[in-house]
Order: sequence, then structure tokens, then C-alpha cells
Amino acid sequence: MTDDQIPPAGPDAGEPNAGGEAPPEMHSASQGREWLAQLQQMIDQVASHAGPVARDVAAKAAELAAVAGEKAGPLAKRAAEKTEEVGARVADRSRRFADEIRHHAEEDASAANAGAPGPADAAAAAPHDDDIAGA
Repeated sequence: MTDDQIPPAGPDAGEPNAGGEAPPEMHSASQGREWLAQLQQMIDQVASHAGPVARDVAAKAAELAAVAGEKAGPLAKRAAEKTEEVGARVADRSRRFADEIRHHAEEDASAANAGAPGPADAAAAAPHDDDIAGA
């Protein structure tokens, strides 16, 4: 037998087929690279077009924040004034309540002292040393 009669087992990975086409592995790899290149181009185009749109959106958001700040300022001032008024009323009521409690406590203490012997009465009612010694 000669070498001419034995067909090759398969095409080499780097050599084209008899039809001149690349093997299927090379064809799919090159097609994948082509798709990736196209995808990268699409991403680049979207990014280049999105930049100005993103700046416009950011500018509009900044304008809205400025308007909100302008409108919130007077509202916050009015809220602070109301808070000050309410705080003053609560403080006044609290002072009056504390005064009432102290006044009632003093009345209760004086009423309790009116029924009990006072200091002069206590001295008269207390036994003397003479009474104790004579007993």
C-alpha cells in the first residue's frame, strides 16, 4: 500500500477544507468575534447618545431641587414660627401646672399642721423631765 491510497483522518485545525471554507470551530469563533465587535459598537453608540440625555436629565433634576428648596424655605420658616408659638404655650401651661401643684402641696401641708399640735403645743404636751423623775 502506498500513502496515496489512505485518506487523511480529518482536516487540520488551521487548514481550509476541500471546499475552501474554514472548519466549523474556526467559523463559529470568528462569527462570535464579529458579533462581539458589533455589540461593542452598539454599546459605544448608545453611550455616546446617552451622555447628552443624561446631562439633560441631571440639569432638570437640579432645577427641580432648586424650586423645591425655594418653596420649602418659607414653609420651614412658618413651621418654625408655629413650633415657637406652641412651645411657648406648652411652657406657660407647664409653669402654671407646676405652680398649682406647689400651691396644693402647701395647702395640704398647712391643713395637716392645723390638726396636729404646733411647736408651742408640742412643748406643752411633751412630758417634762420633772414629771418623769417624780414618777
